[in-house]
This record gives sequence, C-alpha cells and structure tokens, in this order.
Amino acid sequence: MDVICVGEMLIDFIPGSEPCSYVKNAGGAPANVAIAVARNGLDSGFCGKMGDDDFGRFLADTLKENDVKVLCPELTRDAVTTMAFVTLSGNGERTFTFARKPGADMLLTVGDIDRANLDATKMIHAGSCSLSKGSASDATIYALKAGHEKGKIVSFDVNYRNVMWDDDQEAAARKVFEILPYVDLLKISEEEVEMMGGEEHIPKLMEQNQIALVVETLGAEGAKCFFGGKVLRIPGRRAKAVDATGAGDAFWGGFLSSLLIQGVDQIDKLDEAKLLKAMEYGNVSGWICVQSKGAISSLPTRDQIEAVLNQN
Repeated sequence: MDVICVGEMLIDFIPGSEPCSYVKNAGGAPANVAIAVARNGLDSGFCGKMGDDDFGRFLADTLKENDVKVLCPELTRDAVTTMAFVTLSGNGERTFTFARKPGADMLLTVGDIDRANLDATKMIHAGSCSLSKGSASDATIYALKAGHEKGKIVSFDVNYRNVMWDDDQEAAARKVFEILPYVDLLKISEEEVEMMGGEEHIPKLMEQNQIALVVETLGAEGAKCFFGGKVLRIPGRRAKAVDATGAGDAFWGGFLSSLLIQGVDQIDKLDEAKLLKAMEYGNVSGWICVQSKGAISSLPTRDQIEAVLNQN
C-alpha cells in the first residue's frame, strides 16, 4: 500500500435543502484522506472502527466503492457508528455537534493494528481526533510509533475539534506533543498555530522532534510550508465556497499523493521543488472541494486536479 490512514470514519449530517433537514454523508478526516489518495490513483487503506449498524455498513461500502482497503472489517456492537451534525455559515464555514457517547470510532484497539500492513505501506497518516477518547488513542499512538520505527513516512493532522476534547485545548495539545517525535509531516491550520506554541516556535518544534516539514493551511489565502529553515508559500485561489467540510483533507490528501507520485517514499527524498509542486497540487484539490457540498463527494480525482493545473 501507499498510505494507511488510522482513525475515525463517521456519518456527517450536512444541512439539506429544506429548513432543519440533514443529508447523510460519509466523513471523518482520516477516511477522507484515504479516499482522496485513492482518487489520485494510489493504493490506500483505512483502519478505524465502525458500528454494526446501517451507518457502519454504509461507511464500509463507501470505502470499498472508492477502492480503499478496509483494514478493520469487523463492525462493533459495543457502540453505534459515530455521527457529526454540521452547521454551515453563510461563507461555507462549519461547526460540528457530535453524537459520540461513546461512538464506535473510539473503540479501535492496538489489536486492530496489523503490523504486516504497516510493513507493507510507504506512509502512515492519522489525526488528533482519535487521540481524544477511548482505546483509539492507544491504537493511534501505537500505529504512529510502529510506523516511525519501521522507517515509514509518518503524517499527522492536528485537526483540533473542541467538541471531541470537551473544550480542553490544553489536553489536546498535550496528546499531540506526545506523538510529535514519531511525525515527519505535520499539518496545522491557521487556527491551530497558537495551540502548537505560536508560529515563531515552529522551527524549534521541528528541531526538537525531528519533524521534516510543517504545512500551515490558510484557507482562501493558500498555505505555507516550513522546511529546511525556509518558509515556502503558495497563494490561494478564488472560489465561491459552498461547503468547507473536507477541504483540509482534500488539500492534505492531494499533497501526500503528489509527494508519492513524485517518488517521495522516504523523507530524505524531499526537496523544495517537490514540496512546492505538492503544495500547489493540494491547493487545487482543496479549491475544487469547497465548491460543492459534502466531504467525500467533493474530493477530486487526479484527472480533475491535473486539468486545472494544466490550464495555468
């Protein structure tokens, strides 16, 4: 496999066309990244717990339909599939209400992580949501640490969701800092910079934890990458944003895919030219995503991304 994504897959209920109505969509940041990678023609797998219910079966089918390997196929009866209700503002930004007391995603265990799969992949990706509660925290840490020890590229998205952490950002930061020594590629949003100690602290954070690069996404303003003592920047693209759900995952899935397409299967193969190309590729991926509703349904294919890039 090219990429294994570990963490949550859930049901996103996004606002429907009628007042107070919601439409069911598959979601969850690591699952979104896994599908984004697959749509770029690469081989991806997802490892996360889903409930033995209609929603869980729908999510498993969604992965299969998108050519993502289901690495944790046994559905649990100990909790229902996790649900998130999305509220959209006028500019497409969103807030979340989670049904997760508990949710199936929290029940992933170390035993669900197959070391043979870790041996067979080039990259492992996860995010902070699965660190927030339940045995999924230990499972995620185990996967990241094992990947690091095996010399795999380890990717991590801070992806802070205050509801999942009971509004305790300090607790989230402590957990994130715990896994940083295993991380090669770190993604943060503009809102998460202070949580990581402030932008001026990023070079020191990278040095202390031997992180190869940090990408800060800036929404409509593009992104910047901290690498090799420099800051690389790409501008944003004008878009009529309909729904920002999944845009960060589209960016990161595109970014990771571009690195792999360019032959970056080990950290020492990174250079500025490849990073700038990957950032622009991810930028276009996110730009396409925000222009329609839903996370997974809006994730673009490699052909769609390259068609935009070839217009420039």
